[in-house]
Amino acid sequence: MKRLYFPHFLAALLAVAALCTPLAAQAGEGHDHGDAPPAAEGNGPKRQPDGSVFLPKPAQRQLGVRTLVAAEGQHPKAFELAGTVVMDPNAGGKVQAALAGRLEAGPKGLPGVGQAVRRGEVLAYVVPTAGAIERSNQVAQQAELRAARDLAARRVARLKELADTVPRKDIEAAESELQSFTQRLGAVGAGLSTRDALVAPVSGVIASANAVAGQVVDARELLFEVVDPSRTRVEALAYDTAQAHSVAGATLAVGGQRVPLRFMGAARSLRDQALPMQFAGDSAVLGTLALGQPVRVFVQSTDKVDGVQVPVASLLRNPANQTIVWVKESPERFAPRVVTFVPLDGTTVAVTSGLKAGDRVATQGATLINQVR
Repeated sequence: MKRLYFPHFLAALLAVAALCTPLAAQAGEGHDHGDAPPAAEGNGPKRQPDGSVFLPKPAQRQLGVRTLVAAEGQHPKAFELAGTVVMDPNAGGKVQAALAGRLEAGPKGLPGVGQAVRRGEVLAYVVPTAGAIERSNQVAQQAELRAARDLAARRVARLKELADTVPRKDIEAAESELQSFTQRLGAVGAGLSTRDALVAPVSGVIASANAVAGQVVDARELLFEVVDPSRTRVEALAYDTAQAHSVAGATLAVGGQRVPLRFMGAARSLRDQALPMQFAGDSAVLGTLALGQPVRVFVQSTDKVDGVQVPVASLLRNPANQTIVWVKESPERFAPRVVTFVPLDGTTVAVTSGLKAGDRVATQGATLINQVR
């Protein structure tokens, strides 16, 4: 039996082996594509397994990558303060109503915001408004003074007719009394019809205007603010009083630029638990800022700190939210370095750890390097 079934078993095994053997695919006539080329790895920017970035020279030129050779040194410590643009007290002022009344336009109309004015120019008038009882009392007083003045005038005329028999001192006393009644009557009449002129305290431009013709204002109400744009200042609040006694210099961060400031002085009394400090600077830059505009002030201290000075644009964040800079280790390889830093001014910082002298730090295009995946 075994001899009878062995040839059948061998035939079945050969058939299975034939089915498992791959057959060479033959393309039809005119459809032979040849052998497929091997997959190319490419020569473009890419992130390496160790976290560094391979960036070819053409890509560096296209992205505008620039580097800076790190140099260690001593730099003044700095701290950032929140500041506000304020007016120079000698080149700005406020226009307030001295009494309650109705507002009237000046000779040139009510000035608007940004309009140039000169010192002493009349901006508006305030016509006093009196109550019915007060006004009636003034009218009655005016009538009494007018009658007394007429009597005094007639008495002076009679005494002058009797000048030969009347002492000279009586005539002079009557004339003095007539003059007194005339002046008192004029004062009361002016009080009923006068108006208070609001004039510009300094030459400059209108910074704010809160006046409309016919508006009823109260005494001490602010109507206009006049400021000379070329003489504005920056006021910053220091919550550590020791900072105000170690100021070596200051800069103002405006639109990514660094504007030097001159320290004017610090107050000797706290305001909102902070010490006000005032700075002056380039009028061409400060003149473009508005009163009350918040700004960032970087104050340099007399104390020094050791580190490497690099631009703020070089500081980036890695996926672990750590501060890093990109260092050029070879012509086409950039590696991230975790660093710590202290601010110096609005555009540069001092790296205290993570860099050494001679490292080439990416300054321009660092953001684009950080985005390579």
